[in-house]
Amino acid sequence: MNNQNTLTLVNPTNGNLAFKILFFESNAFFDHIQRNNYYSLIWIKEGSGILKSDFSEYKFSKNHLLSFSPYQPFMLLPNGSISGVALQFHPDFFCIHKHQTEVACNGVLFNNIYQPPFVLLDTKSTNTLQLIIEQICSEMQNPALAQTELLVSYLKIFLITASRLKTEQHKQAKEDTTNTKEPFILQSLKDAIEAHYREKHAVNEYAEMLNITPKSLAKITKTHLNKNLTTLISERIIIEAKRELYLTNKPIKQIAYELGYQDEYYFSRFFKTNTEISPQVYRNTVGFDRQAKVSIN
Repeated sequence: MNNQNTLTLVNPTNGNLAFKILFFESNAFFDHIQRNNYYSLIWIKEGSGILKSDFSEYKFSKNHLLSFSPYQPFMLLPNGSISGVALQFHPDFFCIHKHQTEVACNGVLFNNIYQPPFVLLDTKSTNTLQLIIEQICSEMQNPALAQTELLVSYLKIFLITASRLKTEQHKQAKEDTTNTKEPFILQSLKDAIEAHYREKHAVNEYAEMLNITPKSLAKITKTHLNKNLTTLISERIIIEAKRELYLTNKPIKQIAYELGYQDEYYFSRFFKTNTEISPQVYRNTVGFDRQAKVSIN
């Protein structure tokens, strides 16, 4: 335990963070660009402001739960004071890729390039998540047999609760006829990116496929997704690259080739431009199939 507001489990093999719960009363922890080698869930309990994430800006307010993947850049710019609680965990502690069938948060809370990186908590989910936070704190302050297994179970419930809520809210938003309907072509674009991001990297390729001008397609993307199309395509490629770097021991040259890059060094520059680290550093710090026990600090 570092102080009364922070509880941390560390990886004894390298001393790095494995799992942490942080109670914050200011923006001191998030007032500069964050690029962490772990997942972050930040529950804003009081306050509002602007979230800068990747190349987009979003408004956040009370009871927003923000979620970020390893090395995903973000920064909070509050209007005044903010307070809340953050859960942070390394993939070695719990890997959402490996446990996708159990928690289904990948592509919902994390690595979702088509939706904002947050969910607005309702009363029911607020009560559920608050109870989980209290149980996590109790377990970390009074560790006992199978502590890691119990904490992972609490984390799973937290992730499932938030993922269900975000999925339901997205469904309701699409069905709400009082809102501006999402253009049909936008869903076609999403489908096209998912099907072809490995071999098609240029905006004009998708515009041609959808029989629309690049300018018109870019305008639709910016209006409804708050991102330009080049960023959208790049983010999808990076998500897959990260998944391959974590889950496999494939050579980086092979990963580059499978993502449509003949030149490994060009791919590495592309990866570093979007993440500020090289593919090899990502693999070394987030890790390939690394298993380690953790201890309380």
